[in-house]
Amino acid sequence: MSCKLSPLIAWSQYLAARVASTVMTISEVETNLYAAAHLGRWIYRSDKRHRTRTLRHLRIAFPDQSHDQIRQLAEKSFESLVQLVVEILYTPRLLHGDSWAQRTHRTGLAPSIRLINEGKPIIFVTGHVGNWEVLGYLMGILGLQVSAIARPLDNWLLGDWLYGIRQRRGLQIITKWGATAHMLEVIDRGGGLAFIADQNAGDRGIFVPFFGRLASSYKSIGLLAINRRVPIVCGYARRVGGQFQYKVGVVDTIQPEDWESYDDPLFYVTARYMHAIETMVRQSPHQYLWMHRRWKSRPRFELQGRPMPARLRKNLEELPWLDGGTLESLIDQKCDSVS
Repeated sequence: MSCKLSPLIAWSQYLAARVASTVMTISEVETNLYAAAHLGRWIYRSDKRHRTRTLRHLRIAFPDQSHDQIRQLAEKSFESLVQLVVEILYTPRLLHGDSWAQRTHRTGLAPSIRLINEGKPIIFVTGHVGNWEVLGYLMGILGLQVSAIARPLDNWLLGDWLYGIRQRRGLQIITKWGATAHMLEVIDRGGGLAFIADQNAGDRGIFVPFFGRLASSYKSIGLLAINRRVPIVCGYARRVGGQFQYKVGVVDTIQPEDWESYDDPLFYVTARYMHAIETMVRQSPHQYLWMHRRWKSRPRFELQGRPMPARLRKNLEELPWLDGGTLESLIDQKCDSVS
């Protein structure tokens, strides 16, 4: 559950955010994005805890990169995060019905839009890469009947403001707590559901590969797709240039017939959409949220110092994109919680 803030703190945070938004958006977006990059570099140098975590995660994901390359990626990821905050504030003003075609460069979206327009249910999946807020906002502008799954913010005033902006453009918000009934309703009426699917799912998640290491992932997305035979579209919106321009595209579409031949379809579906998110990240690693504790939870067999279970090994061997070296590395991996 979200933390209970006192009304004084909640209102203070809300008013500060609204004032900052008003003052900031007086200037041109390019100016503030430039300033945000400088602020991101300052935070990178000042915030030792998140800097250390980010560097460690990047070393796991890119073991062949040099120390300087890793450091540069880490610093750029901090810049990107601060720029994301600026972009969120500007989105209602700069992304609308008259500007979206000039602000976004689209690739591979037509089949997904056609499914939605035909009244067929669909699940959209993305990760904390690029500008996931723009991706959801664009769906609303295009008139797609999509509901996004979101965690309630601790500050309900900020939540009402930020979520209200999205909803005014047509994107519906479903909070995670008690969301199952709402999700089924959306799917049954032929709508779309959107998930940011790369968070650590805890000890009860399903462990699938992510950058050569098992990562706890949510079961609910795969279960919903399998039980309702709904395709999963894995897409992204990433920043290009420095003038509020984005490339929006689809990395993979997982159809029901793709998982039907697997003994463990849930594992396959979850592993495949996580592979798609990894592909998105590899395309623009400097725009990923590397400070997120993606590998914090570990499988029980690792914690107990036991060999990988035969069933998990078989599931991994059936993944067509997994090369032999990565497979052996996963099998031989020792317990090492990454916090």
